[in-house]
Amino acid sequence: MSTSPEELKRYVRDVPDYPQKGIIFRDITPLLGDKTIFREVVEMMSSAWTANPPDLVAGVEARGFIPGSAISVRLGAGFVPIRKTGKLPWMTVMESYDLEYGTDRLEVHSDAVQPGQKVLIVDDVLATGGTASAAVRLMRKLGADVIGVQVLIELAYLDGRQKLQDVNLKSEIVY
Repeated sequence: MSTSPEELKRYVRDVPDYPQKGIIFRDITPLLGDKTIFREVVEMMSSAWTANPPDLVAGVEARGFIPGSAISVRLGAGFVPIRKTGKLPWMTVMESYDLEYGTDRLEVHSDAVQPGQKVLIVDDVLATGGTASAAVRLMRKLGADVIGVQVLIELAYLDGRQKLQDVNLKSEIVY
């Protein structure tokens, strides 16, 4: 079975005015709950990276953990959680960024990546590009060779790709 990106949109629920008025939240929970579709999505999101697999997949909190960890298993890579501030129990490195609806910070353990390791960053949605670009900066602070950013959904109308011009960016579903 091969589901097209347009067909995948049927498994993404639009939640208006979440987390605040004027935002349409793209909820991937229905997609995750369908074992066939989820398996297909993991394959789709992994396919561009099989010829040159990463050493590590870095998943961005929280929904990036789900496809990110599955992709890391599929590609034979380790997994690194990139978390919001205060969630990690060890020494961390931090990076601030702007959101579509505010500002936030990301952290990673200071020893999560060794200099020169190839890292693929995974998240569920690329919106304004703030989170993804912060994740790239964070990995590069640790000396990672960021081979790309893989997202399930790209909200092209928010032009987040502009903040990632020096990164190989792949998305499966575009709105």
